[in-house]
Formats: sequence, C-alpha cells, structure tokens
Amino acid sequence: MADRRNIVTAASVAVALITAAWAWHATHRAGQPESGSGADTQAAGLPADRASGGGPGSAIAGERARSFAGSAVAVISAPVRAERLTSQINALGTARANEAVEVTSKTSNTVTSVHFEDGQRVQKGQVLVELDSAQATADLAGAEAARAESASQLKRSRELLTTKALSAAQFDQIEATLKSNEARVAAARSRLDDTVIRAPFSGRVGLRRVSVGSLVNPGTTITSLDDISTIKVDFAVPENFLASLRDGLAVYVTSAAFPERDFEGKVVSVDSRVDSVTRSVTVRALLPNKDGALKPGMFLSVRLDRDTHEALMIPEAALVPEQSRQFIYVVEDGKATRREVRIGRREPGKVEVVAGLTPGERVIVEGTQKVRDGGAVRELPTPGASETAEARR
Repeated sequence: MADRRNIVTAASVAVALITAAWAWHATHRAGQPESGSGADTQAAGLPADRASGGGPGSAIAGERARSFAGSAVAVISAPVRAERLTSQINALGTARANEAVEVTSKTSNTVTSVHFEDGQRVQKGQVLVELDSAQATADLAGAEAARAESASQLKRSRELLTTKALSAAQFDQIEATLKSNEARVAAARSRLDDTVIRAPFSGRVGLRRVSVGSLVNPGTTITSLDDISTIKVDFAVPENFLASLRDGLAVYVTSAAFPERDFEGKVVSVDSRVDSVTRSVTVRALLPNKDGALKPGMFLSVRLDRDTHEALMIPEAALVPEQSRQFIYVVEDGKATRREVRIGRREPGKVEVVAGLTPGERVIVEGTQKVRDGGAVRELPTPGASETAEARR
C-alpha cells in the first residue's frame, strides 16, 4: 500500500515538472524573433529598432514627440496702445421748447378775425386773434368822458380855492374823483386791449383751434406757440455722478427720427435737489435747433462727456480671467510671460488697463489657451495685415 502511494506522488511531481518546463519554453520562444528573422532583417538593411520589442516606428515617434515638445506655439498678438478715453454718462431725455405757451383768452368773447396760419412763424407782439371789442370800446369812451369832466372840475376848484370860495375838503374830494375816473379809463383800456391777442414771444404757432365766430372762454386754447430755435433737454443722472456734473459739459443727443445725426449742446443747469426715490438728479442741456428738426416732446438718447484722459487699451480677447483676477500673456524675447493686470472701463472689443502694462508691449490675443508661462511662442501675422500693407503700397 505504501509503495502504491509513493508511485502516485512521484508521478504527480513528474507531471508538474514537465508542465513547468513546457510553459518556460513557450514563454522564451515568444520573446525571440522567428527563425532567421534577425538575420533577414539585418540582411535587408532595416534599422535595428524595427527588430526590437519596441514595435514599428517607436524611435521615430519618440523623436517627433521630443521635437513637438520643444516647438514654439503659434499665436497672434496686438500692441498695447495709448488712447484718449472719454468717460461718458448715457441717459434718456425729453425735448422741450425753449419757450412754450398755450394761447388763450382772458375773457369770454367772440372771435372776429384770425391773423395766423397753421405752423406760421410769428414775431413778438404780432396780432394773432381779434375778439369783439364793441363793449370794451364803449366802456372806454364813457370812462374817458367822466375823466374829462373831473379834470375840468378840478381846474375850476383850484381857482375857487385861492379865493376861499371852496374849502380844502371839497377840493380834495374833487381831486379824488378825478383819480378814480383815470383808473376807470385805465381799466377800460385794458379790457379793450384784451380783445386783441398778440404773440408773447417770437416762435412758431401750432394748429389753429378756433374760427371766426367761435365763442372762447378763459382757458380755451386758441393755438400753441413754441420757440424751438433752441431745445431744452431734461434727463436724469444717478447721484454717484453728481461730483462730475457742471455747467458747460458737452452733451451729444440722438433721436430715432434722425439716426445718422448727432445734435451737440451744453449743460446749462443741474437741479438743486436729488430725487429721494430714484436717487438721481435732473440735468438740463440746451441744443441749437436752427433748422427746427427737433420738436418738443421727442424722446432723445443723451450722451454726456464727463472728462477725457489718456488710457492704455488692449483687445478684450487678451484677458484670461481667473475668479476675480485678470491675467494676460505678454510676448517677451519670443516667450510668453504671464502677468496680472488691473482693468478699468470697457468699450466694445477693448478694455482699459489701469496697471500692469506699458505702451508698446505686445499681448497675446489668440492662442492664450495653448501657451504657458515662459513657453516659446511664434507670432503669426494679424489677419488682414498683409492686405492692408499691400493696399498702402
């Protein structure tokens, strides 16, 4: 029984040794070239690395990788330019006439004649409308007759006063009567003048709203009169700009009715109070309007120039923001240098740099995602630069 166990154990060990030898032999052959392959390869003149275990083209790929790692990144740069930058305030305003009034009558009366046409330009004091003056004329005549009688009595009273035939009290009463009659004459003449309605200032009348024979009452609009040789523009400005507001600042106004035209004027007044609800102050500007293009009530866009200063400007595309900080890449001796900057105002496509740059330096505007701080860069010509240079020639 023991002999049988020994035979089985020996057989198992033999099988294990044979299996291990076969596995070692198979592994050793897999790591060696085929029979005659090394000689054939050398005979064919192929590189030795093709015959090695690195695989086809491994040396070439490694060389290319090393070459790419040391190559310069192609970028497009732009110079830092010093420009005059104007601080502006944009607002919305309403056009108002320099002088404007609704022409009305002081009393109830009937229109007897109209002396203007729609839209006519009139001068100060020109007669616009005449009302019925018969009653006012009669009142004036009666008042003048009473005044004449009082004046005659006063003349005779002076002669009687010198001879003591008339007391001083009687003389004072006659003199007072004369003054009263003179006041009646003045009142009657004023009522007569009110029957003739005149232009209070030079300007352009609006539409005629009465006809001959119309009965007008106090407050009834006969027409409108506007002086639009100069237009007033009232607009609101936030209170944080209050310190920079002053008389004489230039304003530029545009209107949807004249999109290609700018109207230039100046600030003439700043309101004395700040609105407690909107926290803004009303500013008034005057615009010359000799051709009458602007009309009262028009909606206007206002641009107010506060001040003008020198600023360093770069393309907005050069900025590389990181959280709340701004960085740019500057080209120095063929390398990209990362630099933090502090920016100011923005304009379409451009941004002001307050600190971190000097005029003439070049910043990368295209390729910022590929470059690294200190990495080599190769500047490409700006698109359109060759065409511009050729056109200049």
